[in-house]
Amino acid sequence: MEMMELTALCERFDGWWIVDVPAVRGLHTQVRRLDQVDAMVKDAACLLLDRPEASFAVTVIPKLPSAEQRQIDEAKAARAKLAQAQSAMAKASRKAVASLRAQGMTVRDVASLMEVTPARVSQLA
Repeated sequence: MEMMELTALCERFDGWWIVDVPAVRGLHTQVRRLDQVDAMVKDAACLLLDRPEASFAVTVIPKLPSAEQRQIDEAKAARAKLAQAQSAMAKASRKAVASLRAQGMTVRDVASLMEVTPARVSQLA
């Protein structure tokens, strides 16, 4: 059976998430938490369309006020920048460790110079 893609539009109201699935007539439900949307939508879709639960893929789209959505977008962008910076730091650290060890420095000396533990130097080597 072909996978049916369902989009669940979610809006917060009075402590609940109101869920609407436009692709399935009559599929409206509510949940307390967003992590419950997938299961609830699949369960309702099974009943309404007489298909197995495994035949549905659900995309959850929460609708938030613009100020809160901007804050979330900023936090995600900052997280992505942090991941890039961490990757660059790890690459530079591996390069420095390799260079210092190639000069014959001990793991402990490299650790002192780089202000990390000897175990971290060993991991980077």
